[in-house]
Amino acid sequence: MQAIRVHEFGGPEVMRLEEVPDLTPGPGQVVVQVKAAGVNPVDTYIRAGVYNAPPFPFTPGFDAAGEVEAVGPGVTRVAVGQRVYIAGTMSGAYAQKVLCEESQVHPLPLRASFAQGAALGIPYGIAYRALFQRARALAGETVLVHGASGGVGTAAVQLARAAGLTVIGTGGTPRGRELAAQQGAHHVLDHGSPAYLEEVLRLTRGQGVEVIIELLANVNLGKDLKVLAPGGRVVVIGSRGTVEIDPRDAMSREGAILGALIFMATPQELKSIHAALTAGLENGTLRPIIGQELPLADAPRAHRKVMEPGAYGKIILIP
Repeated sequence: MQAIRVHEFGGPEVMRLEEVPDLTPGPGQVVVQVKAAGVNPVDTYIRAGVYNAPPFPFTPGFDAAGEVEAVGPGVTRVAVGQRVYIAGTMSGAYAQKVLCEESQVHPLPLRASFAQGAALGIPYGIAYRALFQRARALAGETVLVHGASGGVGTAAVQLARAAGLTVIGTGGTPRGRELAAQQGAHHVLDHGSPAYLEEVLRLTRGQGVEVIIELLANVNLGKDLKVLAPGGRVVVIGSRGTVEIDPRDAMSREGAILGALIFMATPQELKSIHAALTAGLENGTLRPIIGQELPLADAPRAHRKVMEPGAYGKIILIP
């Protein structure tokens, strides 16, 4: 079988398509024939050596979707031939086949494509965790999704809208803002406009928002605190550097700054997340948006594109 392999840390060019041995499941394990693999910013950090990585050589990627090819002894939740999506792997998702623990494999409803299944794991998982497990968002509250046009942003908009929150989304391009509106944002603002946070306060009649989902904290966190409602919560999902804030802005509102990382979720929390995501796919409230599909060999190009500004949907690799 073929897989993308990384033999040293570096830029996107260190990823190469290679022949690797086939996979055999052990007890409690599943082999899935990959139809689509999702590309996430965290994949680029691991490839570059910023985050912890498996021993060399390794195959990047956490998210994929496909059909179960083989199951090991003791596997009962999925069967050979079943459509599934994958949230986490033992062998890496950028490949024709992937080895998983049974708990990492979830049923993929027929109404969802394989590409949409590959867009679920990290983007929808962290959006759900941020909204409901960290911020404890409630129906009737207002949420600001800072960067609502990428994979995580569109997930957060769909999840929040389905749960009865008022959603304010931001985007950096007209196309991205249109997408956020199509996915359910009640109001969409241009975060490149100098006055967009004043608009947030106007939309909330000066009250501010109860929840902020923040995907670029190094740019926005200091400003976020100024538009929080009393008792509001900012959940930091992404940051590409450091930031300076005025703690008085948090003190005066008794606001909370919370971090969210999908890899910190407990097994029970993950079970809850994926039960909700599967239900959302089945009833049509969750509709992953695919921005671009690329061949598996184009993984280096995908890593460059996923870090570019102006995100639009999810980048998918097709083996």
